[in-house]
Amino acid sequence: MRDLKAVAVADAPSKWMRFRVFLLGALFLSLLGGIMAKAVHLQVVQTGWLRDMAEDQYVRQIDIPARRGDVFDRRGTPLAQSVEVDSIWIDPSSSTNLAATARALAKPLGLDREELAARLVKARRFAWVKRQATPAEVAAVTALEIEGVGFTKEPRRFYPQRELAAQLIGLVGTDGRGLDGLEKAFDDVLTGQASQLSGFRDAKGRKLLTYGLDAPLERQGASVTLTLDRQLQYVTEKALGRAVEEAKATAGMAVVLDPKTGQVLALANFPRFNPNALDAGNSGALRNRAALDTFEPGSTFKSFVVAAALEEKEVKEDDAFFCENGSWAVGRHTIHDSHPHAWLTAQKILQVSSNIGAAKVAQALGRDRLVDYYARFGFGERAGLALPGEGRGSVPYPKADITFATQAFGQGLTATAVQVAAAYGALANGGVLMRPYVVARVVDPDGLMLVDNRPVEVRRVVSERTARQVVAMLETVVEKEGTAPRARMDEYRVAGKTGTAQKADPVAKGYSDKRIASFVGLVPAEDPRAVILIVVDEPKTDVYGGLVAAPAFKEIAAEAMPYLGVPPSRPTVATSAPVPAERPGEPIDPPEALRSAMVGPAKGPLAAAFAKLETSETVTDTAGEGSVTVPDLSGQVGRAAVVRLLGVALEPRLSGSGRVVSQTPPAGTLVEKGTWVTLQLASRQ
Repeated sequence: MRDLKAVAVADAPSKWMRFRVFLLGALFLSLLGGIMAKAVHLQVVQTGWLRDMAEDQYVRQIDIPARRGDVFDRRGTPLAQSVEVDSIWIDPSSSTNLAATARALAKPLGLDREELAARLVKARRFAWVKRQATPAEVAAVTALEIEGVGFTKEPRRFYPQRELAAQLIGLVGTDGRGLDGLEKAFDDVLTGQASQLSGFRDAKGRKLLTYGLDAPLERQGASVTLTLDRQLQYVTEKALGRAVEEAKATAGMAVVLDPKTGQVLALANFPRFNPNALDAGNSGALRNRAALDTFEPGSTFKSFVVAAALEEKEVKEDDAFFCENGSWAVGRHTIHDSHPHAWLTAQKILQVSSNIGAAKVAQALGRDRLVDYYARFGFGERAGLALPGEGRGSVPYPKADITFATQAFGQGLTATAVQVAAAYGALANGGVLMRPYVVARVVDPDGLMLVDNRPVEVRRVVSERTARQVVAMLETVVEKEGTAPRARMDEYRVAGKTGTAQKADPVAKGYSDKRIASFVGLVPAEDPRAVILIVVDEPKTDVYGGLVAAPAFKEIAAEAMPYLGVPPSRPTVATSAPVPAERPGEPIDPPEALRSAMVGPAKGPLAAAFAKLETSETVTDTAGEGSVTVPDLSGQVGRAAVVRLLGVALEPRLSGSGRVVSQTPPAGTLVEKGTWVTLQLASRQ
């Protein structure tokens, strides 16, 4: 049996052993504390940063511009709208061969393969392939089933009236920002609140667009309503285009203005362009010449010189001026008239457009007052259409005698077409200049009125008596002894003035052999409802405003007056006959065959419409003073129906072309004045 007492007792743990255990425990505790501190730091301090990093692995944010506000004409016809179209994008990181991917995508989309490949290489996680693609292109790309390709909706600007008023409305870029015209001027209000579209990637790297767009109304921009009238704009552009093409000119511009309110009813430019399909070779057509470009207006300024002299009582209606038989030396220069004249009154000076006579009237007025009245008529300051780059014009003080003389007939100074039309509007409005404007109102999606333009009187330029005197003088311009017999109308009295100006040569520092032909008319002359200005730049066939621009005025006025509900000035309407070609300033003596053709009752649908309007039954206001009965318009041509409706204070809205086949409200309905009547037109086979 073993003696346990002999067994030695084990030594107690030494101090070194205890120290090692303590050191090891402290080390583990330190590691655990560090881990816990790091966890707290990651979970609390760096939460946002880590979440962003994680989302960057599977979330893509695509900025989507808001639906742009619409642009309407005065009657609510859309001129510019936005539609939702597909845009194609790709995550380059999902492709193993970017060159092959670019080659596959470029072919159906009509893109440059190398340019697309370069864009994909530069991008990391997102790159546009093609913005605002067509449905056919989207279908072609979808069929390729390329990894990482996605589609998203974007608003695209669409112009339903195509070329109509395109230069005024302007353009929008691919990014939804206005580039020119009203689109640029009102870009801030037309652009709504942009939003973002979130794209997610699944476990296989495929893109899933899980969040849709906000409600369109929440992102939509404000709408802009113009003073333009679609029908008058169409008529004006058609007449201007015909005038420019027949004269073989380089360009043209036209303005139709309401002189009582200053509203621009039509603003046309030629050549035209289609903003839905831009042609890179037609960049010159993009410019809004009528509002932006300044030019030397020529003889149309003679009316303002005569008005100023009459207002200041420096000239009386029966005062005569010796016109030097067509040639007058002013210093080292000589002023010429197109035809020699001896003694002319102010009325005759305007009628035959004598340069020498206008210069002598200006002499009676004086330099200071001439410049002052030009400023009163609005020249030298912007018209205020709120368009970017709007022309100001220039009226320098005429220190030299020759400059003083030439400024009297519109050379040596510049103005815009809108300024000239507005100044004639002052004569038509009894001597009061109205501020021209083209934007009637701007309304946001909630109905809040952001802009509400109303007629604004700028200043009284001349007295009503003086204005009426000058307008009466201008009526003789369209008679056979005047310079614009082709502007005379059988149904309406017309007052107007021709202009033929030399174009300055910026290289030779003088004047070239190129011309600007113009005509501005007030119709009807007894109470003008419209000022119509036609300007033709560099005509080749003829250079005189009475031959080149006056017929376009007549064409526009013949359509505009019935459309605006203006009754004829003359109770007996005569059928107009072709006017033989004449030289400006020479009286026209039509042959006997034409003379006999210029008498008798009117023929055609327009005259028949007026005759029917005059003999129509009296409207009975049985339901109140402001109520009328809708007439029966079945079978009538569109123009005649419009005249009939306007004659009873109803607003026409036409659809189609030809004759009326249906109308809403139906005939015999009692409605309030100003009610819209929709007419469906169709052509008979």
